[in-house]
Order: sequence, then structure tokens, then C-alpha cells
Amino acid sequence: MARCPGPLRAAVPKAWTLVPQARAIPSELLAGIVVALGVIPEAIAFSIVAGVDPRVALFGSICILIVVAVLGGRPAMVSACTAGTALLMGGLMQAHGLSHLLAACILAGVFQILWGLLRLARQMRFVPRAVIVGFVNSIGVLIFMAQLPQMGLGQPGRDTPSALVGVEAVSWPIVWGLVALGLVIIYGLPRLTKVVPSTLVAIITISAIAEAWQLPVPRVGDLGELPSSLPALRIPEVFGSFDTLGIILPTALAISFVGLLQSFLTASVVEDLLDEDADYDAEARAQGIANITAGLFGGMAGAGMIGQTVINIESGGRHRLSTLTAGVGLLVLVISLREWLVRIPMAALVAVMIMVSISTVNWESFRQVRRIPKGDTAVMLLTLLLAVLTRNLAIAVLVGVALAGILFSRKVAKVIAVDATWLAEDHLHYAVRGQLFFVSTVYFLAGFREHAHPARVTIDMGQAHIWDQTGMRALDQVIRKLAQAGSDVKVLHLNPESLDLFQRISESPALVIGAGRDRSGEAGSAVF
Repeated sequence: MARCPGPLRAAVPKAWTLVPQARAIPSELLAGIVVALGVIPEAIAFSIVAGVDPRVALFGSICILIVVAVLGGRPAMVSACTAGTALLMGGLMQAHGLSHLLAACILAGVFQILWGLLRLARQMRFVPRAVIVGFVNSIGVLIFMAQLPQMGLGQPGRDTPSALVGVEAVSWPIVWGLVALGLVIIYGLPRLTKVVPSTLVAIITISAIAEAWQLPVPRVGDLGELPSSLPALRIPEVFGSFDTLGIILPTALAISFVGLLQSFLTASVVEDLLDEDADYDAEARAQGIANITAGLFGGMAGAGMIGQTVINIESGGRHRLSTLTAGVGLLVLVISLREWLVRIPMAALVAVMIMVSISTVNWESFRQVRRIPKGDTAVMLLTLLLAVLTRNLAIAVLVGVALAGILFSRKVAKVIAVDATWLAEDHLHYAVRGQLFFVSTVYFLAGFREHAHPARVTIDMGQAHIWDQTGMRALDQVIRKLAQAGSDVKVLHLNPESLDLFQRISESPALVIGAGRDRSGEAGSAVF
């Protein structure tokens, strides 16, 4: 068989084959259909969170599923419209409209491709766990808060437009009863059987009850239009304006960052379930292309879906065919069942979203507060609080990472130690151990304050490492003070990295001896 051209081979991720063996086709098709049925109610519910018509979320999910199935770095992974990305869209949608939102989704995709090409995407895997837990918990809380206006329990805010409730005469007690019934079915049915998704059964049951008694409750059709034909390629009208770029840039950056974080979390879940590695850079590029495609076809951006991915794997999906089937199946189901979908009561979707919010929150993180370090708890709670208050997950994550870095730096700073030893009456030897950087300089300088200034002073850095300019300036400060007091100062055993930094920025009048382990300094490999 002929090989693909070089550039095309580079663009196609590893394990591109849809199905390695024909016997896997039935399970792959079945898993894809199950996922498609599960994505329909979630996508419509996420459209509520973003403040868009249901078709925008459905078109976005269709495009993302199909593109990621072909180009994604993790076979069997499901990506579509998600709560995390939808939560970032409400403000822009309400203030500037759909055209600006689609432009932001396309720009977010461009950023994600750029992160993948620059190989920066993999660095997001090193976000501290406390920040990730706070991020996940905030998504669960925000999803739940977005459902309150749909039950008449809260005032629509900037992320939950009032137009989402389109029925004037609503019997809220009936809505509450239907939501409660939906939750009973969602949580009770799996104890009897898992053959069919409990969310789907809940939606069908509540819809049948609402239709039979013509209950005065909001329906999906009250939110806006559902797809009646294939999505059409259309470039948003607002493209080409610098004013537009300034408006959509913050939202696009937030979507690109949060979307990749969700996708990488999903990929890591698949790695654990299947014990197979994922290509995170390929996943970032594929997610970017998928979001660009979604925006061009009138759909909203998305990311990896942990819940639907687990359902796909548990249903037998292992390869790209299951995700591709989910995308194509979703398109067929949405167009063919349009007349039924518009009659679904909003209460059914609210029940589904409450279930999603409950399953999203990491309840164990609250139960283990007394056992985990206080710093981790503070980072988790701050990330959660900022996300809920600002409705901006990207800002919450960045602040959480910054706080985690500061707390870690404080811990590392205390590791540095300075021991003073008199080798002779006129010779004082300092041995420095640990990491010298901007936080640890306070403890480093303290080690030189309470000693005399003999004729000879050696500073042994063999068990230390200088990381930045602040650390080097601290060493300079010690050398200058000793030299001004009349001491002959030698710095011993700097490792190559620290020695290079010393050569470039130090102004100290000291003899510096490079790599070596001889305490006297005579066996050093380089003297300056």
C-alpha cells in the first residue's frame, strides 16, 4: 500500500486507523449511538448555559465529534460542547450576539492549534492537582447555579439570559415535580438496568407526561430553533475588524485555555482506563481544528467530555469509529427527531444538568480537607471561589496556579541552609545546601549575618544551585560585604549552570572556582 506524503503523514496522528479488526465494528457502532443519544440532551442543556439556540450547541457538537474522531490524539475519546466552555460564552453572547461568539470560537481554535504546534499544550498537564480539583468543582457549582432560573428560583444573570424561559404562564410547582421525577429516574434506573441511558429514559418519561396532560411548562422549542437541515459553511460577518478582535480576544483565550485543560483531563482519564498513552500535542491541534470547523458551520466551541468518554469506553468503544459514529449519528438523530425534540420539557434537561453538576463536583476533596495540606485546600477553595464570583474559569485557574507556585516556593525556600565552620583562626568556611532563587534569598542572607570577617572566607556552593538573577545578586551582596570588611573571598564548586550565570551577571571581586569537590578549592576545573 502506498505511503502518505510526508506533510500529510505529519498531520495525521498515530493510530489513525478507524477499526483495526472487523469484529470490533458492531461494538464501536453501538457505543457511538449510545454516546449520540447522551450528547443530545447535554448539548441542548449547555446551550442554555451559553444563551444560544439549541442548534448552535448541536451543530458544534456534531462538527467537534467528527473532526476529533479523525484527527484526535486519543482514540475513543469524546469531545463536544461542554459546560466548562459554555460557561465562558454567556457574557459575550448577551453583550454582542452570536456572530461575535462564533468568531471567538474560531479564534480560540486558532490559539489551540498554536499551543499544539509550539508544544506548549503539554505543559498544562502540570497544573497542580489542587487547582484542577478547584476548577472541576467550580464547573459543577456553576452548572447548578445556571439551572436555578429555569426553576423560577433565581434571577437570570449575565450568563443566564431571561429569554431562556420562554413561557409566560408557568406552573413552577409542576416544574419542580418533573425535575424531582427526572432525578429519581436518573439515579434509580441504573440500579435496575444499565442497558439504556437513564438520562434518556428520564427525558422520554417526562416528555410523555407533559404531552399527555399538556402541562404548562417551558419546552426546548421555547429556547430557539433546532436544526432542520445540514449545517452550512458561513464566515462570521464581524471578521476583519480590529475592534472585533479586542472584543472577542479575552473570551477566545479563556475558551482555548479551559477547553484544552478539560480535554487533557479527559485524555488522562482514558489513559487510566485503557492503560494507553495519549498524544497531547495532537489532541490540542485536533481540538483547535474542531473548534474552527464548529465556528465556521455555526456551532459553539467545545472540549473533551469526561462523562461521555467513560460511557463510550464502557459501551465497547476503543477506536475512532465509535466517536465518528457518535458525530454522524447525532446529526441524523437531530434532523430526523426535530419535531420531537422541540417538545421536550425544560424540566427534563434541568434534571440532567443537575445530575451532571453533582457528578462533576469532587466531593472527596471536601471530605479530605482535614487530611490534605492546608495550602492545597486554600488553593482549591480560592480557585472555586474566584470561578463562582467572576464566572471566568481561566482567571480562576491562573490565580490558583500562581498561589500554588507561591506556596510551593515558600516551602522550597526553607530547604536552603548555610553552615559556618572555622578551618583556621583566619579562615571561615561556609557550606551552602539547597536552592537559591528569589524566595530563598532571605534565608540565604540570614546565614551570613552573625559571623566575624576573617582574613580568608570560602563559600562552598557544591551542594547548592543558583536559579535566577535574584539568587545571584544575593550571593554578590554577601561577597561585597565580606570584601568590604577586608576578607579575601573565594566561591567554590559552582555547578556549570550556576557558574555560567555568575560569569554573565556577577560584579563580585571574588575568586570563583567551578565544578569540583575539593574543599580547599585546588581541584576545581575552572578558575576565574
